[in-house]
Amino acid sequence: MGFLSILSFAHKLIQERVAPGETVVDTTAGNGVDTVFLAKCVGPRGTVHAFDIQEQALLLTEQRVAKEVPGGSSVQLHLRSHALLKDTLPIAAHGHVGAVMFNLGYLPGADQETITKPESTIPALQSALDVLRVGGILTIALYTGHEGGGLEAEAVHQWVEQLPQQQYQVLEYRFLNRHNSPPYLLAVEKRQSS
Repeated sequence: MGFLSILSFAHKLIQERVAPGETVVDTTAGNGVDTVFLAKCVGPRGTVHAFDIQEQALLLTEQRVAKEVPGGSSVQLHLRSHALLKDTLPIAAHGHVGAVMFNLGYLPGADQETITKPESTIPALQSALDVLRVGGILTIALYTGHEGGGLEAEAVHQWVEQLPQQQYQVLEYRFLNRHNSPPYLLAVEKRQSS
């Protein structure tokens, strides 16, 4: 048995911290893999908010949820930027979200011109921290192999490095002996309220 992939590791970290009935967020719905995973974690009493700026992504996510989440779940799809996360979530959820997932880059199998960018990602990351509960987790999958990916990863690194150690714990998970710009994961655990 080998090491977990970055996405499997992100899922493991979230499973250890999220309970049924909680509110969670997928900031980049994509093909719906993380949305389905989160829906299964929180169950029918929980709520998943899934964001994407591409209608195609939300359609794929909706189809996957219908097929893979038995009995359905409270999955709310938002055709808007993850930068609007805090404004979109109900005020009652602020400070009570168990997990927020970011899978940065582009929608696999679609137009690679539409990518996540630091100017929306950094405000979205800050909003994610604001809505997380103490003990909640933020996962960020970074892909540096496409144009713009390296710049975004650099901006995200600068952002996480300035987080106060007393309030947040930051983990980096990557495979060091791969030389083809492999993706890697950052995870932020909220230790106390700001």
